[in-house]
Formats: sequence, C-alpha cells, structure tokens
Amino acid sequence: QVQLVESGGGLVQPGGSLRLSCATSGLTFSIYTMRWYRQAPGKERELVAAITSAGGSTNIADSVKGRFTVSRDNAKNTVYLQMNSLKPEDTAVYYCNAFADFSRPISRQYNYWGQGTQVTVSS
Repeated sequence: QVQLVESGGGLVQPGGSLRLSCATSGLTFSIYTMRWYRQAPGKERELVAAITSAGGSTNIADSVKGRFTVSRDNAKNTVYLQMNSLKPEDTAVYYCNAFADFSRPISRQYNYWGQGTQVTVSS
C-alpha cells in the first residue's frame, strides 16, 4: 500500500516559518520525482516545488521563490518543504505528490497523493 503522509502544517504569523514533511512508504522512493502542491479556497491547485529523484534539480514556483526550498532524504523516504517569510497568501492546503514516468517496457505513469496539511498564515 502506497502512503504519503504530510505533517508540519499549522497556524503561523506572517513572516514566520514552517517546515512540511512528507513521509512515504510502499513505493521505491528514490526513483520518484517529488512535488509539493497547494490549493487555497476558491483557487486552482498549483505546483509549488519539485525535486528530481536524485535531488540534483529543483523547481520552485515564482510566487514562492526565494522563500521556499524543497529537499529530500532518500534514506528516510521523505521530502521536505521549508517555508520562510510566510505571507497570508501562502494560506492553503499543501499536498505531497510522488510522480514517475516510465517508457519501457511500456509507457506508464504513476501519481500518488498525500491527504494534505493545512497551512494558515494569519496575524
């Protein structure tokens, strides 16, 4: 059974920091690209950050660049999202996603999602 479990969300004041964790099990973590998405009320789900399987390349959304960083620990099967200088507009449910795209022997894609964790930035 594949499981992705986010933790670390909560209520924080503007300018504060949080670190989200996504612990995975039931999948070969080291071959998956890991992504963080978020969805605020009334808005579409957006990609926040991504990190390749080996951790050698990351992508950060422009809206959070310079404030958020993504990292992974393949030995712990865990991906992290460090969020600094938080703003009220960062308030959203944050989701962890594991993605793999295989070409051989056949084309297959795998997508797994966590349950989400609420981040609220408010004074």
